[in-house]
Amino acid sequence: MQKSKLRKRILKIREIKNNKDIKIKFDFIYELIKKYKNKKVNIGGYYPVNNEVDDLSLLKELEKKKYKIFLPIIKNKSRMEFYKWSFEDPLKLNKFGIPEPYKKKICVPDIVLVPLVAFDKKLNRLGYGGGYYDRYFYRIRKKKKVLKIGLAFNHQEIKKIPVNRYDQKLDYIVTNNSILK
Repeated sequence: MQKSKLRKRILKIREIKNNKDIKIKFDFIYELIKKYKNKKVNIGGYYPVNNEVDDLSLLKELEKKKYKIFLPIIKNKSRMEFYKWSFEDPLKLNKFGIPEPYKKKICVPDIVLVPLVAFDKKLNRLGYGGGYYDRYFYRIRKKKKVLKIGLAFNHQEIKKIPVNRYDQKLDYIVTNNSILK
């Protein structure tokens, strides 16, 4: 099945299921973060839209534990960068209606929580089709090894994601019930 048709089908299922009450267990994420070699880790998150897994409660807990939080800002030419953000900081809407931080300190996070439209057991992800995360991970891979953790609901798993040479595989996928590695 083509990515665009698959994406449309999964987004419709996600909309119908209305998962607002389903949460990712903080312990799942925290265990993965604690394994990271450096204790002073910077965490890249996202502002959830379109019925995505809400990572804000996870980010809030991580901020309480003194981790620095970064959110992406979409730039021109399908480019994305992460900027320092705190829950006390204001946000602005980008051209897609997604809240972003005001530009402050740019950073390549050590760990990035990635929203998913769909995933498979081989840790492939299907996003919205803009390629922002794939381009970002490809571009920064020479600078730094970033731990990529996808967040999804169980029902977003499919048998096989069609992949191409630009797609970047994740290191883990965390759902409301499990951790895939």
